[in-house]
Amino acid sequence: MNEYKQFISFFESSLKKLEFEKRPTELYAPITYILSHTGKRIRPVLTLMACELFSGDMKKALPQSIAIELFHNFTLIHDDIMDDAPIRRGKETVYEKWNTNIAILSGDTLFALAYQFAQQAELKKLPDILSIFNQTAIEVCEGQQFDMDYETQNDVTVEEYMEMIKLKTGVLFGASLKIGALIGGASKSDADMLYDFGLYIGLGFQLKDDLLDTFGDENIFGKKTGGDIITNKKTYLYLHAMEMADPKMRKDLHKLYNGSSIESEEKIQRVKSIFKTLHIDRATNLEIDKYFDQGMECLNKVNVEDSKKEMLREVAHKMIDRDK
Repeated sequence: MNEYKQFISFFESSLKKLEFEKRPTELYAPITYILSHTGKRIRPVLTLMACELFSGDMKKALPQSIAIELFHNFTLIHDDIMDDAPIRRGKETVYEKWNTNIAILSGDTLFALAYQFAQQAELKKLPDILSIFNQTAIEVCEGQQFDMDYETQNDVTVEEYMEMIKLKTGVLFGASLKIGALIGGASKSDADMLYDFGLYIGLGFQLKDDLLDTFGDENIFGKKTGGDIITNKKTYLYLHAMEMADPKMRKDLHKLYNGSSIESEEKIQRVKSIFKTLHIDRATNLEIDKYFDQGMECLNKVNVEDSKKEMLREVAHKMIDRDK
């Protein structure tokens, strides 16, 4: 299995075989609903690829790849509630389609189901697998809390933001790879190096999301840009702009992100104009490249024949060099 699309196809077909049509219907229907929204599936595919890298048999890590995807969707259900987001992947979010109480309970059930799959490992490997899974779950929740805290803070630094997205996004990419590597028989040092590879690529992935939300081509991106600006989200673009701006621009940005009387479209255009003047898009791309290069350095150190790592390099490029 040396084609990325084959990993995706294998995972999708395996996921579709799972039966969540149980009672009570309103508990399980939302789970089937959100899992049917085909996302990028990058995280579970990374788990399969890491296992394949060391064992030559990705199927060994199928339960753990499913666990990763279930956990990820649990976070999406709860994030949408906290963000009051009505749309996800072009469809109604779970809480919008049903209600908040059902969404919370279905999300909790997904979390428990994720553990059922995660624990389907060899007994000697189980403590390490569950330890990684537990630590990652805690860190993702920490990242979400920081994200919510920063919504009302005006003194957030770039360093604090990067730490937040490391927890909220990066650690799950790292864990996906590390768990797959351990299932595949990797040494602790190689598994740790793959974790760091995933962490750095995950940081670049989130920065790319930030960039596309402001500067993406709407016809390709698939949704209207400027959502982060409208909701006053203090992304890397905003925080770096505040660092680079002169006093007047800094005052204007602060006012734009803290005022409520400006029409959305005007607000987007004025913020983008400041970003463009400060070359924030270029600065963000340089930051993305930095994390990509750090990730590649980690991958290069993994003690596996270099040609076998080419697929992971391609996936990393796919995560970073994207238009949506």
